[in-house]
Amino acid sequence: MKLNNYLVLANLISIAAIVSVLFIFYSYMLLSSQQLLMLSIAAIAAGCVSAGLHFFVMRPVVSAVLRIGTATAEFASGALRTRVPVVGPVELKVLAEQFNLMGTKLEESFRQVKASEKSRRELVANLAHDLRTPLASVQSYVEALEDGIVEDEEAFRRYLATIRSESLRLGTLIQDLFELSTLDAEERSQETVSALLDDVLIELLPRFAKLLEDKTLDLQVKLPEQFLRCQMVPQQVQRIIQNLLENAIRHSPRNGIIGIEVDDVAKGFVRVSVTDQGKGVPEQAKEQIFERFYRLDPSRSRSEGGSGLGLAIAKSLVLQQGGEIGVISRPGGGSCFWFTLPKGD
Repeated sequence: MKLNNYLVLANLISIAAIVSVLFIFYSYMLLSSQQLLMLSIAAIAAGCVSAGLHFFVMRPVVSAVLRIGTATAEFASGALRTRVPVVGPVELKVLAEQFNLMGTKLEESFRQVKASEKSRRELVANLAHDLRTPLASVQSYVEALEDGIVEDEEAFRRYLATIRSESLRLGTLIQDLFELSTLDAEERSQETVSALLDDVLIELLPRFAKLLEDKTLDLQVKLPEQFLRCQMVPQQVQRIIQNLLENAIRHSPRNGIIGIEVDDVAKGFVRVSVTDQGKGVPEQAKEQIFERFYRLDPSRSRSEGGSGLGLAIAKSLVLQQGGEIGVISRPGGGSCFWFTLPKGD
């Protein structure tokens, strides 16, 4: 039964109750016949007016409820863009606004779920490709050695060196994936301490001497005169700078220059910049470059392009310590990757 019918029935019952009471009073001679008639007419008229008012007052309420019910059914069928007009009394307007807000949030949530699902599929596809490539290479070289195809000592050693390098690349990829999964699983970052950024660089930079020498790259470090303390996890900051330096070395031309600069910036932060003289990053790729497995040139070999996880790891570590990360670049003009850390006491 509809709500309006319930209201009309309630009014009829009320009128019947009033008339019944009037007849009881009349039977006890408390009312005259004329009074009974007049009061009965008044009760019936009042009941009719009340029923009419209820009907017209409830029409927008019923309409609003029906609209929300229809919109809910459309939501259930997948039409997440459904909205209801904000009309009627104040309470109904609030209800409609809340419904529309719920629809907007649901639509955004489903959009994020779809984007996450797409990213997951791409992640699995890229992961399978990156794991399959070195495994296939190792398998082919091992089979060649087992079949006795390689006879001279030099070729034999070259095959073993390739197997070793591919195994190391595979191990590096697995380690990066493990580190990313660990970062994702952590609900909060490690406890930060106040430490000197100079000490982090002094301990880290000697590890890159061989890589820089192999490409005859010149590393130039610029530090402020005053030692800077940052609130950080030193091991994580080392990993951030390591990933940025490896990226810079990978994309720098031979005989190029790589720069590391530390600045005391405003608002209580210290900024670390790593610059190179590579090909640069297009404007549309400056956000995507920090995504997992993203490469500017997908066709480039894995040895030249890296695993595509270094910058993603760096971003996760920077965000965990309350900083920001970004890149300033233009095609052909090199790149400057930077990140910030809160100042320490």
